[in-house]
Amino acid sequence: MSIFFLNGFGFASWVVRIPAVQESVGVGAGALGLALLGLAGGALFAMPTVGALISRFGSRPVTVGTLFLFAALLALPTLAGGLAPLFLALLVVGVSAGGLDVSMNAHAVAVEKRYERPIMSSFHGFFSLGGLFGAVTGGVVAELGVGPTAHLAGVAAITALAGVFIVRHMLPASEDRGTREEGAEPTPTFVRPTRALLGLGMISFCVLVGEGAMADWSAVYLSGTLGTGPGFAAAGYAVFSLAMTVARFTGDRVTARVGAKRIVRGGASLAAVGLAAGLLAGNPYLALLGFGCAGLGFAVIFPIALSAAGHARDLPPGPALAAVATAGYFGFLVGPPTIGFAAEIVGLGGALFIVVALSATVSLLAGTVEKSGKKKPASEAAA
Repeated sequence: MSIFFLNGFGFASWVVRIPAVQESVGVGAGALGLALLGLAGGALFAMPTVGALISRFGSRPVTVGTLFLFAALLALPTLAGGLAPLFLALLVVGVSAGGLDVSMNAHAVAVEKRYERPIMSSFHGFFSLGGLFGAVTGGVVAELGVGPTAHLAGVAAITALAGVFIVRHMLPASEDRGTREEGAEPTPTFVRPTRALLGLGMISFCVLVGEGAMADWSAVYLSGTLGTGPGFAAAGYAVFSLAMTVARFTGDRVTARVGAKRIVRGGASLAAVGLAAGLLAGNPYLALLGFGCAGLGFAVIFPIALSAAGHARDLPPGPALAAVATAGYFGFLVGPPTIGFAAEIVGLGGALFIVVALSATVSLLAGTVEKSGKKKPASEAAA
């Protein structure tokens, strides 16, 4: 869980310094969106490669390697002097970030199997807690006038130092390293998705477009569109992360009581309505409220989709989980650049309604989490 915290801490620290990097490079929203495609491209290149490495070596060594690589590269985008260098810097950061996302989730699945009960939402809660901590400290550091390079270099050092101690307590590589008996068929690296798996992938894609949008554009929306200061702008992602953190730490218990389908449908509806209202108001405080509704609504949907994929019938859990996770992270990475391009046409406030529309789509697809073949708990079956 500590790895999830460090990932969230590092990512949020970068997020709240995006406006400063944008200003130093001197680009608009569209060009910034283009640069962010580098982050997406690097991650998408890394994900299938990391999946193969996990199958061969286990999730522990891959998680350790990508964590330290992520820390080493975190401050690199702040050194860019133009659009092309920024794109290339984000490309290599994306390789480390995408690899870390996949490998830490694979290790979380191995831990969850040891517990023999759903705990995936709590893992993602620690990611959100790290995001909250990174956003709050990043806002304070920005207000104190510390430059983004010094700030992110410090975050990288903290991440690497903490990682040295954390990796000692991870499960051994043999826990999920691909092994098979003599003459047995190897576990496939990739699977042909079923209709249910496609639905879970679509849910994950839509929700993580929203999460990525809140990460990359909430501070820019508050500072650029609504004219707030850098400290208040950082509060956008902090409020989103706080709401998501609270919901994720209670998500496993609530889901067991009311059922995954109801949680997904209700959460997606809350995100759509709350965010739309906050954007239409055009007020900084109401925008924060809208971001909070999005955080509450999105919180447990992706963990529920991952859990459903891991219990899908007639599919090996590893490849099924990887397929859904990749669809989600694809949305997380390509959604923000798409919103940047749309902002050049309709303004950032209008472009964020893409998130509203995708949230409504998730509400319509909520039944997919019960069609994956996952066995329902008794409390859910009675609901």
